[in-house]
Amino acid sequence: MNFPCCALIDKRSGAVNTSPMDDDDLPRRRSDELTALTKQSLDPLSVDELTDRIAVLEAEVARTKAHMAAASAFKSNAEALFKRG
Repeated sequence: MNFPCCALIDKRSGAVNTSPMDDDDLPRRRSDELTALTKQSLDPLSVDELTDRIAVLEAEVARTKAHMAAASAFKSNAEALFKRG
């Protein structure tokens, strides 16, 4: 039989992907960035840079807490919706 889909298959010989995988292609664990952040040396940073770093981290904590609160509210609303039935 002649299937039209077979025309789309590349019938050339050889490896499909000969280049090694980059680290960027691998899935990251959630904590990789946090681990890297906690291992970063603070010694080369000036007081102003440390102050800026703290401000950025505090803003990220606030953003994370807001997202967590929104996710919790969404979950509560979904649970309430499905408990009605």
